[in-house]
Amino acid sequence: MIGLISATAAGAAARDRLAAAWPGRTVVYEGPVREAVPRAFAECEQLVCFLATGAVVRLLAPLLSDKSADPGVVCVDEAGRHAVALLGGHAGGANALAEAVGEVLGAAPVVTTATDAAGLPGLDMLGLPVEGDVASVSRAMLDGAPVELRADAVWPLPALPPNVAPGAPDGEDPAGAAVLHVTDRVVELGPGRAAVRPASLVVGVGASRGASEDEITGLVHDALREAGLSPLGVAALATVDAKADEPGIVAAAARLGVPLRTYPAEALARVEVPNPSGAPLAAVGTPSVAEAAALASGGELLVPKRKSAPEGRAAMATCAVVRRAPRGRLAVVGLGPGARDLLTPRAREELRRASVLVGLDQYVDQIRDLLRPGATILESGLGAEEERARTAVARAREGHAVALIGSGDAGVYAMASPALAEAGDDIDVVGVPGVTAALAAAAILGAPLGHDHVSISLSDLHTPWEVIERRVRAAAGADLVVTFYNPRSRGRDWQLPKALAILAEHRDPATPVGIVRNASRPDESARVTSLAALDPATVDMMTVVTVGNTATREVAGRMVTPRGYRWQSSAGPRGGAE
Repeated sequence: MIGLISATAAGAAARDRLAAAWPGRTVVYEGPVREAVPRAFAECEQLVCFLATGAVVRLLAPLLSDKSADPGVVCVDEAGRHAVALLGGHAGGANALAEAVGEVLGAAPVVTTATDAAGLPGLDMLGLPVEGDVASVSRAMLDGAPVELRADAVWPLPALPPNVAPGAPDGEDPAGAAVLHVTDRVVELGPGRAAVRPASLVVGVGASRGASEDEITGLVHDALREAGLSPLGVAALATVDAKADEPGIVAAAARLGVPLRTYPAEALARVEVPNPSGAPLAAVGTPSVAEAAALASGGELLVPKRKSAPEGRAAMATCAVVRRAPRGRLAVVGLGPGARDLLTPRAREELRRASVLVGLDQYVDQIRDLLRPGATILESGLGAEEERARTAVARAREGHAVALIGSGDAGVYAMASPALAEAGDDIDVVGVPGVTAALAAAAILGAPLGHDHVSISLSDLHTPWEVIERRVRAAAGADLVVTFYNPRSRGRDWQLPKALAILAEHRDPATPVGIVRNASRPDESARVTSLAALDPATVDMMTVVTVGNTATREVAGRMVTPRGYRWQSSAGPRGGAE
């Protein structure tokens, strides 16, 4: 919950705007701020104080405990111009909260944590546990000092700066450099050493009815310790469906801070294990629970089944441990039509998350400044679409976090299709939608897509003209608004006139046609003409052509396709709301 505190009428007005924007996420603390701040600090995960930073500093000073436990605090000034991440920028989420507050109130977020200011990923912001001398390693990263990277495998982490590079094997003297481990193994973490713990381990657990949380948790910790593995690398506990509500197992997962995954007994019975047993077969229908549940998650068996060893009685718990191979991540990102303010926040986040970027050179130039220092950029020219798709998937299969970019929406005449045709289930794939050229052009033209519409590419590079013509005729006969992509190029100048002629067989010569070139870019141009008056020679590959249907009209210089509302059927242009 986010606590909101104010002292003045202006602060209260901004506070109430924030509360209205985030229903169910905030609680307003009334009364004197000297009393409200300590109450909110004790009760909430985050605070937004509409107070001077000096006043908040004085009120918070006696309350501070530890940066891993203190809530994140954001201060907003009286005029609502700035949202300052004051406390808990990373661990408390104040940096992200300042950004979110700024979006709602129109305030400029003020973030002063060093890694954020330098555009570097904070080690504590990677979404993975981190331990050791994090401060010293982070300082070395910021200062450009050598940082030796010792990773057991490639993990889909954000780009690390160029001064973080693979170093000497474990045990060798790092020659004064800081050391960053990325491993699930227990390693020595003295001064200048930190470890990021990838979620690579799955612990299979079996237990008799009534097994205690302490017995199960103790067994898991003993197994990990003797195998030289860190508990922070555990991604999940796994067991059979019949034990999904076994109190000891549920509590052990909660204590470890990981989810509990369960599998049907018949599925576990099909898993080949080194140590099957008749006891679980009789009890729950599978000859193995711990080993089978661990192996069902995929990976290499590191710790075969072992039993707990309580004093004076029989064991009630078993466990086994597997290490899963890293799964790379491919984000297919739509950049929108070109304007920076039409690039979605989610697209920005994915670009910042990527360690490898793959894209057309001219699209890379649009967002190069948004990438983190150290990102690998793989750019190529027109005609290399299949190569880019294969490259992006191959890099993801190596374990990297890859962003494959395309203009507009990457799923519309862009890179998503060839990439996903190449990708298998061995990598994680996410799609990030973008504003398409058709939508950007429509917004400029007015409301041409107000009723059913279709987009058709006139390029016969990948599709035979016979197929394209058949689709144009179908759209013409169905009276759909048609947006033409790739309408005309220097070497392909006859397809647009042919498509317009087909539409003219079904539509009046005065049918409005919108021509938009470089939608949303500095040299944008747009005009509305008619089906009869359109000169195809004025159109090129940077142009989107939108042809109205039989109901489309030009109203005050704008294209409008009515939705067919009854109240619009006989009415002309007028004001009013839907």
